[in-house]
Amino acid sequence: MKVNSAKFFWRGCCLRGGMRGKMERDFYAMMSRMKYIERWALMRNSMKENISEHSLEVSMLAHALAVIGNRRYRKNLDAKKAALIGLYHDATEIITGDMPTPIKYYNASIQGAFKDIENKAARQLLSMLPEELRPDYEAIFFPEESEEYICRLVKAADKLSALIKCIEEEKAGNTEFRSAKETITAALHGMGLVEAEDFMREFLTAYGKTLDELGMV
Repeated sequence: MKVNSAKFFWRGCCLRGGMRGKMERDFYAMMSRMKYIERWALMRNSMKENISEHSLEVSMLAHALAVIGNRRYRKNLDAKKAALIGLYHDATEIITGDMPTPIKYYNASIQGAFKDIENKAARQLLSMLPEELRPDYEAIFFPEESEEYICRLVKAADKLSALIKCIEEEKAGNTEFRSAKETITAALHGMGLVEAEDFMREFLTAYGKTLDELGMV
């Protein structure tokens, strides 16, 4: 049997060189590392929470707030886009780590500097995608100005997720989150979002219930 050595040589070069380089991308593998970044580093937790779990909850909550806005208040919000922004809203923490809120918002100078770091981290993550896929994710990492209200809902969803964490810790007998619960509740009310107010009034109490009380058993 005659072997075409030139053919196999070309194939090997492609695998080792250009074709392999084009095929191998790190973006999604980096996203999977969100599960290794823990939140609430300065607090005593009864149950640890990572940013992968948090991001899923924020995505669901952001979608819920947008749906409430559309169905109850006749708004024209892109609920799917809200969910996607929520899903990736903390992705940069794969690079930066989870900065404790008291430090991150200590003053305008630190807040501005950290925002710049987050933007650079986002660009670094996006560079791990093929160019033809990049625009779809840039629209998630860097929403347009016209989507400012959706971004406000995502921010509210972020705070709701933190508030839910406080409720769950309190239910577990941990008083460490008592002050955070009060601060986050006040911040949510201060956002002036009818969608968030509706959610807190109708859905928040259920997070403190047991499985029996939720009617599943």
